[in-house]
Amino acid sequence: MILAFAPAAAQDQQPQASATGTISGRVVNESGQPLYEATVSIRSYVSTGTAREMSTDRDGKFQFSGLPSVVYLLSAGFPAYTIAPRDPDSTQTTSYRVGDNVTLIMIKGGVITGKVTTSAGEPVVGVRVRAQMIRDSFGQQSRYGAAMRELTTDDRGVYRIYGLPTGTYLVMAGAGGLVAYRNDSPTYAPSATRDNAAEVSVQAGQETSNVDIRYRGDQGHSVTGVATNGQGSETTPFVSITLTSTLDEGSQSSETTYQSSESQSFSFSGIADGDYDVTAQSYSNNGDRWISEPKRIKIRGADVTGVELITKPLASISGRVVIEDSTAPECKNKRRALVTETLISAWHNEKEAAKDKPQFVWSLGGPAYPNQQGEIALRNLAAGQYQIISRLFAKYWYLRSITLPASTGSGTGNPQSSKQTDAVANWINVRSGDRLSGLTVTLSEGAASLQGQLKLNEGEALPGRLYVYLVPAEHEKEADVLQFFAAPITPDKKLAVNHIPPGRYLIVAQPALEGPMPAQTRLRLPDERETRMRLLRDAEQTKIEIEFKPCQNVTDYELALPPIH
Repeated sequence: MILAFAPAAAQDQQPQASATGTISGRVVNESGQPLYEATVSIRSYVSTGTAREMSTDRDGKFQFSGLPSVVYLLSAGFPAYTIAPRDPDSTQTTSYRVGDNVTLIMIKGGVITGKVTTSAGEPVVGVRVRAQMIRDSFGQQSRYGAAMRELTTDDRGVYRIYGLPTGTYLVMAGAGGLVAYRNDSPTYAPSATRDNAAEVSVQAGQETSNVDIRYRGDQGHSVTGVATNGQGSETTPFVSITLTSTLDEGSQSSETTYQSSESQSFSFSGIADGDYDVTAQSYSNNGDRWISEPKRIKIRGADVTGVELITKPLASISGRVVIEDSTAPECKNKRRALVTETLISAWHNEKEAAKDKPQFVWSLGGPAYPNQQGEIALRNLAAGQYQIISRLFAKYWYLRSITLPASTGSGTGNPQSSKQTDAVANWINVRSGDRLSGLTVTLSEGAASLQGQLKLNEGEALPGRLYVYLVPAEHEKEADVLQFFAAPITPDKKLAVNHIPPGRYLIVAQPALEGPMPAQTRLRLPDERETRMRLLRDAEQTKIEIEFKPCQNVTDYELALPPIH
């Protein structure tokens, strides 16, 4: 099942949102033609249960009814198709709420095909072939692990992997398929180990052929050990063990096995020489996870035995979301925000994270939304530093503040403390097993929005990848990171910024901030004060000011492009 992204037309003009409702839409190809009998599934953002599914009709339409008012993920699948590439900084939503009408755009995927043969030129039949994406269409690495597709060769030794997104791939054969190959380490195209593997470029809708592999048949090694369940009888009867390559940074490849209560040990086979992290996870009946510290191992021509792992509890941060209504007449009869339609996340400090943990660990504590009483819990957080962030969906609402009691740095949490820490402008230190409380996320009514385009002189082209930045014009607000906004300018020179607090701003167009994370997230990080101050200085030189009133929609705005140094 493939996650598909496209703009959603939210119905924000209704005074009230119903307790349940529908999410409807269409699945189309890149030409806008409907895809008949595409599979569409929906689940709430934090659900771990089975998703609801349906097939599209002849017009590509679908509709899910009876949905509670929470945040949802939609996915669509169609043979040989994949998602349309999406700019990671795009302002179009990737999550949906009741009342949305959605267009899911899918494109014909790329193909990698070739033949696996022995050194004598004979076909290798029934061996597993995997295509691992190491960089996406924007040249960026996956944030939480390698995207992988696989199949086995046919009786001619031929493989054909289709439906691939645009990107750069490694192709490998071995370590799976028929029993005869399961202890072999992978052979990378053309006939290499991981260190000198060829990179294969794939374009959606095109076939990359003759990616042949001369199979080496190198004997892999085993990794064995024992994982101790640190929380005793409260867990499920097994522990999962993940072996993660230290190569490729965010695009790390992993293998997972399980240790049941009967086996009391775990084992990996067919592992090539290299450096790896071994990590254990156990699970409690209430959904909490425990995790071990990663054990770094080096495989150099021999098996690795006696690996010992002990799981420890992950941390949590709890609190509530508070909604403040506006008395401004301009905001009258606007659809009220629902706390259950707000996503709250703990964003880890990536500079610290890269030092000691594989990337997948940071995906365990995903976003959460509050219950109807506004109570929120961010669970399964690995030890580290975090910034708390929020994503809003109601059009006329903005994020006012996110705070934690100042004493939470001790790991105990004191919701009665009168001193509060800005949990966006400062890193929150979280230790293993911490139960921090007193988180307060305040949403206020009255947000403005900005739509427009970049104005260029006749014959002038868009100078590379540009963003529009909003910074506070009032000096007393310069320390408030929530007053800083960044959004991409599209190739057709359009710009859009939403959820803007009322007030005066300076506006400037400049190149993108470096790095793989979304520009607005990067701009608001605690460590990026100098970046914010630089933008302020640049914006003060251009002297382009704009003021937003409560619930104001600024449309057809034209931004002139100043000289870029």
